[in-house]
Amino acid sequence: MKKMLSFAMALVMCLSLAACGGGNTSQTSGSSGSAGGSSSGGAGGQTGSGSTSQPAAESDLEYVKGKGTLVVGITDFDPMDYRDANGEWIGFDADMAKAFATSLGVEAEFVEITWDYKVMELNAKNIDCVWNGMTLNDEVMAAMDTSVPYSLNAQVLVVPADKAADFQALTSLEGLSVAVESGSAGEDAAEALGANVVPVAKQADTLLEVSAGTSDAAVIDLLMAGAMIGEGTSYENLTHTLNLNDIQGLESEEYGVGFRQGSDLVAAYNQFWADSVADGTALATGTTYGVQESLLLD
Repeated sequence: MKKMLSFAMALVMCLSLAACGGGNTSQTSGSSGSAGGSSSGGAGGQTGSGSTSQPAAESDLEYVKGKGTLVVGITDFDPMDYRDANGEWIGFDADMAKAFATSLGVEAEFVEITWDYKVMELNAKNIDCVWNGMTLNDEVMAAMDTSVPYSLNAQVLVVPADKAADFQALTSLEGLSVAVESGSAGEDAAEALGANVVPVAKQADTLLEVSAGTSDAAVIDLLMAGAMIGEGTSYENLTHTLNLNDIQGLESEEYGVGFRQGSDLVAAYNQFWADSVADGTALATGTTYGVQESLLLD
């Protein structure tokens, strides 16, 4: 009798354990199917079934229009993005960003970002685009979707306007005293061309050197040259001549706008830029900030 009772109890325990094991197996299978759906993008029957229960992902364009703002990630970079006397963001990029936002039926909102964290800010949706004279290099283009290039930048030689003809045909800077921003691409370019470099703290200081006659020339960015020298500026007696990138056989930098990967805002921007070139808005805005020579208008 005891043996029969023991056998019956053992049988009940086995059945109980089997039931528990079956429940766990089913639960694990369900979790695995869900994880597979999120990582594989709908491959396989189980995953496809899971993905159809999720609502369609909202496009970036719908997202921006829904909240009524285009949040633009920038840094303080004259003449592209900087504050006027009233604290409002202006500059070529800032003005074009406002116009783009208007074309979408929303307002532009500017957020200063730490440049090294621009991709993180974009992916976290703290910003909707990066629009700040951003060079379209391999690293940037691998991390975000980018617009057509809208501007070029290069290192140019700034000289006294009355001596410009003396510099036109140079293929090296040997024997010349050339002011450069310490640690800049301009310093590297001048050294590579044999100049006797005069390092200063910032690009604006290089212009003081040339204007005062303590340096023969300066090397600065083309964009800055357009905004800071020549007629209507504090350095009307200066002009830029040589494009050092051309002398060295280097390509000029191309600037573009960055969006989240897969964003439909890219196509919207590209159409906006084409329209702005066609109706003259891009050139007019560029002329306002002295960057018209660097714009890609073809």
